[in-house]
Amino acid sequence: MARLFATEKAGGSALYKLHAVTVFAGICLVLCYRATHVPAAGAGRAAWLGMLAAELWFGFYWVITQSVRWCPIRRRTFKDRLAARYGDRLPCVDIFVCTADPQSEPPSLVMATVLSLMAYNYPPEKLNVYLSDDGGSILTFYALWETSAFAKHWLPFCRRYNIEPRSPAVYFADSDNKPNDPRTLEEWSVVKDLYEGMTERIDSVVRSGKVPEEMKVNHKGFSEWNTGGTSKDHHPIVQILIDGKDKGALDSGGNVLPTLVYMAREKRPQYHHNFKAGAMNALIRVSSVISKSPIIMNVDCDMYSNNSDSIREALCFFLDEEMGHKIAFVQYPQNYSNMTKNNIYGNSFSVINQVEFAGLDTWGGPLYIGTGCFHRREILCGRSFNKDYKEDWDQGIKTQHRIDQTEEKIMSPWIMPFIYVFVVKNIYSLYEALTSGDTLRGWWNGQRMWLVKRITSYLYAVIENIRKLLGLSKMGFVVSPKVSDEDESKRYEQEIMEFGTSSPEYVIIATIALLNFVCLVGGLGQILTSGQNMLWNGLLPQIVLCGLLVIINIPIYEAMFLREDRGRIPYSVTLASVGFVMMALFVPIF
Repeated sequence: MARLFATEKAGGSALYKLHAVTVFAGICLVLCYRATHVPAAGAGRAAWLGMLAAELWFGFYWVITQSVRWCPIRRRTFKDRLAARYGDRLPCVDIFVCTADPQSEPPSLVMATVLSLMAYNYPPEKLNVYLSDDGGSILTFYALWETSAFAKHWLPFCRRYNIEPRSPAVYFADSDNKPNDPRTLEEWSVVKDLYEGMTERIDSVVRSGKVPEEMKVNHKGFSEWNTGGTSKDHHPIVQILIDGKDKGALDSGGNVLPTLVYMAREKRPQYHHNFKAGAMNALIRVSSVISKSPIIMNVDCDMYSNNSDSIREALCFFLDEEMGHKIAFVQYPQNYSNMTKNNIYGNSFSVINQVEFAGLDTWGGPLYIGTGCFHRREILCGRSFNKDYKEDWDQGIKTQHRIDQTEEKIMSPWIMPFIYVFVVKNIYSLYEALTSGDTLRGWWNGQRMWLVKRITSYLYAVIENIRKLLGLSKMGFVVSPKVSDEDESKRYEQEIMEFGTSSPEYVIIATIALLNFVCLVGGLGQILTSGQNMLWNGLLPQIVLCGLLVIINIPIYEAMFLREDRGRIPYSVTLASVGFVMMALFVPIF
C-alpha cells in the first residue's frame, strides 16, 4: 500500500561533513595547546586553566549540536492519498487555544487565531475548538461570543474562495488580497465590514472594561460572572457557544459549524495552578467529556494558522499504515509574518526551522515547543505500549570565548587552530543563514542576540533552576504583552532596538558592552605607546576580539549615549553600567 508520507535525505551533507571534521580537528588542536602549555604556578595559571575548562565545555557543546546537522531529512506528505484512502472516515480533532489576560493578549488578536483554526480545510463536524481563558474574564467570553456570530460568514467565505491565510486580521491587512472581480469584491467588502465591526465592538468593550447590560441578555453564559471573582480567584466556567452536534448550528451557506467552547478553569489563591500546563490538563478533561477526539492540537493565542491543510498533513503521519503507530506527535515550526527585513532581534528561527528541525527529525523528531503541535490523546493521557501495537483507524482510534591571549608569539603555528575554528565556524553559520532566507545583516543581528541571550536569559535560567533544585524558589510565569504603541512599532519597522525600562538584564548588556569598549581603547593605547612589537607579541587577538565585540554592540552604545526616544537605555542603567566598569578597572590596582 502506498505510503502517506515520504522521507528524503537533505542535500549538502558532504560539504557540511567536511566542514565539521576540519573544525573538530581544529578544536582538538586548541585543547591540545591549552593542555600542553600550562603556565607555571603564579604566572596566570588560574586564568589559563579557566580558559581550558571553558574551551572544553564549548567544544563539547559544539560536538553535541552537530548531531542535528549530520544527517538531516525532509518529509513530504501525500494529502491526495489520504483523501482517497479515508474519505469521510477521518478522525475528529480537538484544538486548544490558551489565553490568560485580555490586557496583555488583546481579545481581538485571540479571536483572529480562533477563526483561522475554525476555518481549517477539514470537515467542520469533526472540528472542536476550545479556548482556555486563565484570566476568567467576561471580556474574553464576550469576544468569543462575537466570534461565534462572525464565523457564520467567515467560514463559508474561506471555503468558497479558498483563501490563505485564514486569519481575517492578516488576510484583510494585505491589500494584495483585494479581489478584482466585481461580484467577489462585493462579498469581500461585506465580510470585511462585518469583521471590522466585530473587532471595533470587542476593542470598545475591552477599553471600557465591562460588557454592556443589553449585550448580556444574548447568551446565558454571561450570568456566570454575576457572582464576581478575580483572575486569580474564580469558579470553573464551561460554555458551549457553538454545538456542532446541533442541527441548527449552521453557517450562512447552510453548512455545519465546528464546535466552539469557552473554558475558564477554577483558580484559588491557596492552590498553585501550574500556568499553561494546568490549563492544558483542564482542557484535556473538559474535551474528554464534550468531544474526546483522538487527535489534539494546541496553539498559542497569538499564533494563527497560515496553512489550512495543516490537519490533513499531520494525519498523513498519524494514519500511515507502516509508521503511523510509532508517531506520538507532529510539531509544526513557528513562522512570523511581521519580521523586519534584517531580523533586528534575531528571532526568525529560519535556521532552526529549516536546518535544526530537519536534523532532529533524524533522531526521533524535534522537541515539543509548546504551540503548533498535534498530539495523540492517548499519548497525553497514557496507554500501555508493546511492539506489536497497531491501530485501526476505521474502527476507531485507540489511544523536542573567547580566544584567550597566548604566551607564544602571534606568529606561532599554534595560532592557526584558533583562527581556523573561529573563521570557518562563522562562515558556515553565515552560509546556513543565507540559504535559509536570512540577509547578511540579519545574520549579524542574530550573532548579537546570541551574545545577549547567553549573558542574560541563559544566565538567569541557570540561577533560577539551581535555586529551584535547592528548594529556594518556585518557577514563575509572566504573560508577555502582545501589544505595542505606535512609537514602538515605528522604531521596530526602522530596525531600532527597543529598551526603555530599567531592567537588570540591560545593566548586564550595557556593562559588557562598555567593558569591551574600554578594553579596546586601552589596548590601542598600549600599542601606540609601546610600538608594533607589543601588537605582534600577543595583543593582536585581543584587539581583534574586542573590536568585533565593540562593532556588534554599536546599537547598545547608541541606546546609551545618542538616542533621545523613549526606547533608549535609561540613564539609571547607563550610570550603573559605568559604575560596574569602573569597579572592574580598579580591582587590579588593589
